[in-house]
Amino acid sequence: MLEPCEGKLSRTVLRGESGSNTADLLDQLIESKQKFISQIMTSKSPVRSCEDVDDTALSYAEVKALATGNPAIKEKMALDVEVSKLKLLKANFVSNHYRLEDDIAKNFPQQIAVLNKSIEGYKADLAKYQANRITDPEKFVMEVGGTVFYEKKEAGAALLAVCQSMKQADAMINVGQYQGFSIRLKFDSWNKEFILSLKNENVYRVSLGSDENGNIIRINNALEAIPQKLAEAERKLETVQGQLKNAMEEVKKPFPKEEELNQKLERLSELNALLNMDEKETVMEGEEEQDEPGKEKRSIHEKISAYKKSTQLVNAEDRIGISSEICIG
Repeated sequence: MLEPCEGKLSRTVLRGESGSNTADLLDQLIESKQKFISQIMTSKSPVRSCEDVDDTALSYAEVKALATGNPAIKEKMALDVEVSKLKLLKANFVSNHYRLEDDIAKNFPQQIAVLNKSIEGYKADLAKYQANRITDPEKFVMEVGGTVFYEKKEAGAALLAVCQSMKQADAMINVGQYQGFSIRLKFDSWNKEFILSLKNENVYRVSLGSDENGNIIRINNALEAIPQKLAEAERKLETVQGQLKNAMEEVKKPFPKEEELNQKLERLSELNALLNMDEKETVMEGEEEQDEPGKEKRSIHEKISAYKKSTQLVNAEDRIGISSEICIG
């Protein structure tokens, strides 16, 4: 018959007639179930048998060990969290480092080449426009469909007539000349509008409306905007060149918390080794207590010192062995 009684950590446990702690058995069952379930809930194909080892399950074992009052367990759990955060920061740093390398090797040079070509085109177009610019409104000249027009309204009407005669959407056709630039027309089926393009080195697009004079004004405004487009391209080029320079400086910098990460990893390795040793010694001490009940247990600090001394001794023996091999050789 099971009876409730006060157990460790002020919890109510169940003890049987033989005095066994049933709560400990329940803890072990929960831990075993968690180990099995966490191995099943993966992206891999499920199998009928699972190994009784799991990283997530170890955290349950650590919680149980933490209840024993071992300070190394608490330190290890805190270090696990800190190391995970530092590794995530390093992964982000490495990813950004690779992105900067791609920008330096490919992206920025391509952008600079495109901008340089656009700037050269804007300069050539500006010179072309200034050489053929109509300064006197009374001397308007535009060629549309092989006919030269000297009136803005007539030229605008001719452009609309060409638009109405177009039978194929999204096909560019040449229709004439204006102030040194070739005129091309197409119907944009997506936006349902006619697009006029002025081309010399670069292309300047204008959306046409239904007003004859209004379309001529839009064309003139597009040509007048060439100096602004040139200045904008030069600003973009300066910005991209600055980004390239900054990227080349940033890519040389190491991970700023590399030393901290290495120190915490080293300390975590010491704690892992210590806890593994402590686990083995706990089993051995349990057997020795049956024969020597009055023997005192070593403190956690004594175990850490003993582990460090043993590690230093092994390293010293390795160095002596290497030196002997060199002398013999």
